[in-house]
Amino acid sequence: MTDTVVRSRRGMSRRTVLFVWNTLLAITVGLAFLIPLWWSFINSLRPGAETFSYLNPLQWQTFFTATPTLENYLALLDSDLGRAILNSLFVSVVTVIVGLGVCATAAYGLSAFKFRGQGVLFSVVILSFLIPFDAIAIPLADMFRDWNLQNTFIGLILPGIGNGMAIFLLRTFFLAIPEELVEAARLDGLGWWGVFTRIYLPLSRPALIGAGLMLFLFQWQAYVWPLLMGTDDEHILGPVALSNLQGQFQVDYGVLFAASMVLVLIPLAIILGFQRYFIQSVSTTGLK
Repeated sequence: MTDTVVRSRRGMSRRTVLFVWNTLLAITVGLAFLIPLWWSFINSLRPGAETFSYLNPLQWQTFFTATPTLENYLALLDSDLGRAILNSLFVSVVTVIVGLGVCATAAYGLSAFKFRGQGVLFSVVILSFLIPFDAIAIPLADMFRDWNLQNTFIGLILPGIGNGMAIFLLRTFFLAIPEELVEAARLDGLGWWGVFTRIYLPLSRPALIGAGLMLFLFQWQAYVWPLLMGTDDEHILGPVALSNLQGQFQVDYGVLFAASMVLVLIPLAIILGFQRYFIQSVSTTGLK
């Protein structure tokens, strides 16, 4: 048997072991995320009194139920969750539309133009998404109250428009656009705004969708800011309505799990629909 054949078999053996190892790792990570979601879904289909009945010891009823019921979901019809979901959708969609315009324009300015202080300005953008928003939420809420923006949709939407992570993602993508293409467009008489709208934006569709998903999730899962700014029934958002389902002396966990599943399934469906663009934007950003 020649050395070439031996090396070829060893290479195939290593690739097989690596493939099996990666597959097992992917299955383990997938189950780590899937099991809690499945357990929550099953508990949304059983009475709240049975939520923790099958945890110790674990048995098949822990992850399955023989008598599923929709009573928990029907009970949500008598709560504020429906209005809160509509409010959350409105706030999230407006944030995506306006936020993409703001973030894309800022990223274009930081990538297409050279000016003094550009590095410092970009460092501020990086710093903005390194600081947790909850750390500045209370002083920011005081300022918004002084501006009479409490219990208004403008007050709920404004903090989510300028997202540092979205600007960083879009700027990185814009930097990969060939300068020769921009110079050719300029020689043909296209202005800077035309370069932005007719070259940068059409070529950056995956990055725009990825940034839009970030803006959507930021608003959809926000809790502290809606708790501070949306204190009346007209402006209540999903996470706040979910917390309000807990009674002072008694908690119906079945209804809580049903509300949680509704709040999870909406962004999950959106992410699954656009996951190809999101993965493409993130992976491309990491390579540039």
